[in-house]
Amino acid sequence: MQTNDVRIAAAGTVAWAIALIVLLVVGLPSEDRWWLWVCAAGIGIGLFAMWYVPRLQSGRERAEAARTAERQAVPEAGASPAVDRTVDRERVD
Repeated sequence: MQTNDVRIAAAGTVAWAIALIVLLVVGLPSEDRWWLWVCAAGIGIGLFAMWYVPRLQSGRERAEAARTAERQAVPEAGASPAVDRTVDRERVD
């Protein structure tokens, strides 16, 4: 199943930004100020994900293309000796 992972990361980042804005508007007691840092960390991680995920996906696509090309090259190389053996068997008989 193909998904748009960057859009998902962006939605999460927006959710954390909205939570941060709500907490700033509502105000927090001093012992609960750490929630602001949780929101800031969520925004930071979301921004990193929006930068990193496309690079990860393109790297996976390149690796898959290389594996596919390697798999296609191996049967061609393997087919050549089988043809030679068939020719050798004909010569022996």
